[in-house]
Amino acid sequence: MSSQRIEDYAVIGDLHTAALVGRNGSVDWLCLPHFDSPSCFSQLLGDESHGFWQLAPAGGEKGIVATRRSYRKDSLVLETEFDTPTGTVRITDCMPMRDSHPHVVRLVEGLAGTVDMHMELTVRFDYGEIVPWVTSTDGLLRMTAGPDAVALWHLVDPVGHDLHTVADFTVREGQRFPFTFVWYPSHEEPPPPLDAYYAINLTDAYWKEWAARCTHEGPYRDAVVRSLITLKALTYEPTGGIVAAATTSLPEAVGGSRNWDYRYCWLRDATLTLESLMRGGYFDEAMAWRDWLLRAVAGDVSRLQIMYGPAGERRLDEWEASWLPGYESSAPVRIGNAASGQFQLDVYGEVMSALFESARSDGVQSRAAWALQTQLVDFLETGWSEPDDGIWEVRGPRRHFTHSKVMAWVAVDRAVKTLEEWPDLEGPLEEWRELRHKIFTEVCEKGYNKDIGSFTQYYDCDQLDASVLMIPLVGFLPPTDPRVVGTVEAVEKGLLENGFVLRYRTADDGAVDGLTGREGAFLACSFWLVDCLHMIGRTADAEKLFARLLALRNDLGLLSVEYDPIGGRLVGNFPQAFSHVSLVNSACRLTGHDALATGPAEPSRRRRVVDHTASMLPSLSRPPRRKRPHVTKRRSAATG
Repeated sequence: MSSQRIEDYAVIGDLHTAALVGRNGSVDWLCLPHFDSPSCFSQLLGDESHGFWQLAPAGGEKGIVATRRSYRKDSLVLETEFDTPTGTVRITDCMPMRDSHPHVVRLVEGLAGTVDMHMELTVRFDYGEIVPWVTSTDGLLRMTAGPDAVALWHLVDPVGHDLHTVADFTVREGQRFPFTFVWYPSHEEPPPPLDAYYAINLTDAYWKEWAARCTHEGPYRDAVVRSLITLKALTYEPTGGIVAAATTSLPEAVGGSRNWDYRYCWLRDATLTLESLMRGGYFDEAMAWRDWLLRAVAGDVSRLQIMYGPAGERRLDEWEASWLPGYESSAPVRIGNAASGQFQLDVYGEVMSALFESARSDGVQSRAAWALQTQLVDFLETGWSEPDDGIWEVRGPRRHFTHSKVMAWVAVDRAVKTLEEWPDLEGPLEEWRELRHKIFTEVCEKGYNKDIGSFTQYYDCDQLDASVLMIPLVGFLPPTDPRVVGTVEAVEKGLLENGFVLRYRTADDGAVDGLTGREGAFLACSFWLVDCLHMIGRTADAEKLFARLLALRNDLGLLSVEYDPIGGRLVGNFPQAFSHVSLVNSACRLTGHDALATGPAEPSRRRRVVDHTASMLPSLSRPPRRKRPHVTKRRSAATG
């Protein structure tokens, strides 16, 4: 057994980590206890020897007549039904909101007739490398290695076979078999089992209540809600950080080497993420993301990183798991991300823009946060003129990337607007206005190519880059400007692959980005094109492209980072927060709901300056977090 197509996976999670569950009932990826922890199921990047947990009708695909799956409506509880010649069975999967330990709950239910079932469990700690010591007592399996231990509570008769644990059982109509899988420190005793049926329904209720808060209405509501649920599932609740994806090293081209670890939080995504949450009505989550951002970037602003760990960790050293062959032989498998040490000017603009938008919505500016923002702009007074590594983290030479300069302009522009809207704050307003104009003038002179009628990838070149689609989105130029219209048309002409947008044209010699091989169409860039087409008055074209993008989602409404137009399949890490963020923003723009929501404070949002920073004290407008009901830890019996 090997990994499936990326679109064949579902995601379940508990706001600390997430698992990928295949259409065949196999959990092929799970990092415990956190998003960026080592995985204990790694078949996604290898084969069955690297860990998985499958529950399915006996006999494999030959014994299955039909398969159906769906999330419960507005929920992250997954239901998969298998029809066999003798009956129908349903498997319900979820990760309950944790009190302490992470759990994966799976419930097998007989719907009709009888079905012979097969369970196979292979735990391999540390990204598929370490075989645990397994012990078994009545109803409990324990698997231990070093600091890690997992337990499986069950009602079947498992046996060991070639370092795998297997069990065969028969489920009849009306009968239930619960399975509770839990991670715990190996020096402790395993937690008692959850009541699986109750835990599933409590988890379902949590997600339904959360989804009901969505304020978006219109023809795209279902897609927006599913995207926001996915974004929430990628949130590390203790800190408010949002990881880019649940996986590492899913390839941008199958068989290639463009394989990166996305289990971290990118500053590049800051503003668009904040906007999507606020447009969806999730002000609490938006402010938690804002607060994470403030804590993560605190310190020496000249050493601002482009990404951080879910808790704000800075050391993300990159190494290769040589024992994993990679997804469909796409090697190497990378753990960590060396791009965290790159210099990218755009992150200064992202941070300033996100803090400005959150303050404008909140109505409150913090003097402590403003002190940090002032340092960011002070650095840019000279730093903006330096070449950098660019938004796409290229591993080639540093250049004067146009998008980077635009975002440096954004940083200064938002600082100027902050002083204009909050006159009680202090700052060299006229000097910053002059700096803003200086950057603007240079970008228009050196980043725009008159011969091709478009802004280009970097200064004084004729190469295109989809990142320049951000120019009207961030307000650098109005969408009616001929240079903007020309840029949109140039991207359509030069960067579309089967109607979807490439980030840039790669080269076999690695001259562009220091890498060889091709990559798929970047879905976020395709959504940016939707936004730009709408803004320049081509709304019908924008709606047509948006419909094509929605059709790329898998049957559960999930998107990866890219789409391979040649292979006709999703590629890259999955599910990808930035793709879903961009979907939400485009849907809101197309339906006229792109105004940002405000927090639940007083209707008249008078601009205020306070002395504390939101990262140290609760946001003035954030309601207290409600406690979750406790899941009773009692044994579920098979019934029937």
